[in-house]
Amino acid sequence: MTPHDMILTPTHLRFAGRKFPCTVGRGGVTHTKREGDGATPRGTHRIVGLLYRPDRMARPTDWAVPIRPGDVWSDDPRHEDYNLMVRAPYPHSHERLRRADPLYDLVLLTDWNWPRAQKGRGSAIFLHQWRRPGYPTEGCIALRRDHLHWVARQITCDTRLIVP
Repeated sequence: MTPHDMILTPTHLRFAGRKFPCTVGRGGVTHTKREGDGATPRGTHRIVGLLYRPDRMARPTDWAVPIRPGDVWSDDPRHEDYNLMVRAPYPHSHERLRRADPLYDLVLLTDWNWPRAQKGRGSAIFLHQWRRPGYPTEGCIALRRDHLHWVARQITCDTRLIVP
């Protein structure tokens, strides 16, 4: 581990000398992640991107990419675009990135099963805003809005997410 790492513990995310309450997937933490299991995968994951809603906030960092209308994430393991951001209209199973609620206003992308996805091993694991304290995700890690924004500004190219 390095000082740049984010460490998931049973009660919080530890990063840059601070502790942030967080939630994980409804399926808990697992070594055997599968599409749709709702679990957060164990392992060491790199932070490979940052997405944000330009209609709801200023660009949080110079490397952040805006979420445009029609941006979706493919979660269809039978399709060649599995676990990639694609554009609507998209006839296969996907998740909208530009949501009505604020969950994906700011999204840190991990390298879970990316860029060469193994079919069915699970699509994107994001760090995003939580619905409320203790409310589980579909496998992502969720934080309070102000904490997520603080974390996003501290990320470096060396930052990893460690899920023991």
